[in-house]
Amino acid sequence: MTPADILLANRLADAAGEAIRPFFRSGFTHEAKEDSSPVTEADRAAEAAIRRILDAECPRDGIIGEEYGEKAGTSGRTWVIDPIDGTVSFMAGRPIFGSLLALLEENWPVLGVIDQCINRERWVGATGYPTTLNGSAVKTRTCRSLSDATLATSGPQYFTQHDGEHFMALAAKTAHKRMLFGGDCYNYALLASGHIDIVVEAGLKLHDFAALVPVIIGSGGMMSDWSGEPLHADSSGHVIAVGDPARLEDVLEAVQCDH
Repeated sequence: MTPADILLANRLADAAGEAIRPFFRSGFTHEAKEDSSPVTEADRAAEAAIRRILDAECPRDGIIGEEYGEKAGTSGRTWVIDPIDGTVSFMAGRPIFGSLLALLEENWPVLGVIDQCINRERWVGATGYPTTLNGSAVKTRTCRSLSDATLATSGPQYFTQHDGEHFMALAAKTAHKRMLFGGDCYNYALLASGHIDIVVEAGLKLHDFAALVPVIIGSGGMMSDWSGEPLHADSSGHVIAVGDPARLEDVLEAVQCDH
């Protein structure tokens, strides 16, 4: 990963935003995918815009995208795309969705972008660099105990009964009356900026979490799976993000789930 990759990632986010904005709170078609999750014209237009640039400028790099699948590469580098993370929020006119862009080297996330194109907020994280929001460095906040922590997740409907029980065991130990539902990738961006303490999810795919890892780590936080292992291309999708690394062991103990 080089500074040129960071510049490219910003251009990819620009292209995605330009494709998405005309559809926001406007007329667009949508349909349900095989897993019943929705997809819109905007999702497909944004990913297509990103892929056009990558195909032209990085032909040896692999691509994994939510809407158009996988293109094998030969460079050991893979770009991972979720054109609209939070499609339900996008469809409802709520500007808390985001475009996620990640660069993996040998299956490890080294560069990530969370771009909220309506609010024009962009978090960029890269190995060896501090995470920035619109060019200014951001930092997670200190959390002295789980009982003081603000916990967030995309929604209880995304947990299986088993995983939900473990999540609620954690929630009971936090400031649960401040618990937040909804937000998808935007929760992680807010954690990086010091507004949320913990985000816990299950069932995520690589395109859902790859971009988040460099953003959280570069802002002083930590991410792992529910067993405490670092996240990579083959992780299960059970995800923990903490703003204060001192709280990670507390969260792992609270979920007590062998994934």
